[in-house]
Amino acid sequence: MTTTSTHALAGLQAVDPRILHFTPLGLGGPMQAEDAADYQQRLVANLVLADDVAQTTRQKFEQLCAGYVQGALCYDLFTLVADAAQLTLEQALRDRFAAHHGGMITVQDRAACEHQIIYTTYPDFYEQYKKVRGSKIRMGTSNTWRGFNATLDGLLLWARREGLVRGQRNRHNERAKKALRNLTAHGTFHLLTPVEAYRALSDLAEIINHLWGHSTPGGRLYPAPITRDVVAIGWDNTTGSVVAGHAAQLALEDKDDELTYILVRAVFSPGERDDPNLMEYDARHATTHFPAQYLWGPGSRTQAIAWFEQAAPEPDICDHLDQVFVVRVHEGRVHLPMYPGVAGALQQAERQGTWYAIRADGPAEVFAHTRALSATESGHARMGECPHCPVETIASGDLHSVLRAAQTAGSDVTTVVAPDVRTPFADLMVPRFITVSS
Repeated sequence: MTTTSTHALAGLQAVDPRILHFTPLGLGGPMQAEDAADYQQRLVANLVLADDVAQTTRQKFEQLCAGYVQGALCYDLFTLVADAAQLTLEQALRDRFAAHHGGMITVQDRAACEHQIIYTTYPDFYEQYKKVRGSKIRMGTSNTWRGFNATLDGLLLWARREGLVRGQRNRHNERAKKALRNLTAHGTFHLLTPVEAYRALSDLAEIINHLWGHSTPGGRLYPAPITRDVVAIGWDNTTGSVVAGHAAQLALEDKDDELTYILVRAVFSPGERDDPNLMEYDARHATTHFPAQYLWGPGSRTQAIAWFEQAAPEPDICDHLDQVFVVRVHEGRVHLPMYPGVAGALQQAERQGTWYAIRADGPAEVFAHTRALSATESGHARMGECPHCPVETIASGDLHSVLRAAQTAGSDVTTVVAPDVRTPFADLMVPRFITVSS
């Protein structure tokens, strides 16, 4: 081996100095080369696909992970991996489509004539679909004929109608991913960081796993159901200060106080995952980031302890994607969203106005969308999926009809009688309605 080739090989084996600054604590001083390579390997080792994912999708994903690790030696590989991840999404959807229909599917052509296609792979299906000039397939639990163009756009629509992808924020992300895929296929030179490459791989892993029916614990896009603990929220009516803690701890603290308490089921795991809006809790309205369930109160510490010990409520788990909320618009006012069961217990005077049943991942989007509708802002859909907001309006009308539609959409409408109580932070930060001029 010549000296020149020896130097070339040594260069290929050397860690790219740009990678050294990406540390577990963020950007900083350079790490040792071995530590930097080890850190990137440990990161990608966290990305695991479910056992039942199609082999072709798995092989492509493992190839991308291998390329990511090699990015420690060649920084440009991070860009190639991130770009290829955008293209791999379509392959995963193709493989899932092929598996879902089990090798046989009936399609409609443009003249509404039906054809049965028997296939072995998605490319096999696609060729036959083009040959019969296919335009529609049946989708969803309703088995309704819907337009299908067999491209990424059509596959994402199919996956959503089949319930293989979900979440209203993810619906907006899907639109962005289609744009990124097209930009990757037709774009120009760019350079991405390991952070962006890892995010692309992490998101891809979540999507693939969810396509095959597996949520991701702590995931960003498709998180597994999260635990709600029984939480005591207390506040001082004089100072307005608000505190929260596990209800089981109330009796363990050797003190008494004059705070007012309520007990709720809520996401509360200090140091792991907390609800960022828990201190703004409102028993009648949806003001927390994750679903919070009213249990008892208001009352004193002694009363809270007595109820907790007698009722012995347990933690539960909840899914916060695709929740159904109801929201009221009356006399130019847009009120805060409510959970259907709480709205069902309202008195007649509080039922007046126009109500909407809206599917969303959180109440903030519902409120923003309803405000936009009331202000007659252009581009917001009054029914169905909104192109501007991550929400889907299911129904509008009087409260009774809206609750019926919410129940049909899968929401629990069991009546919940909640007191008219909220924390001082809620009073300060979250008005119960806003007045809108159309």
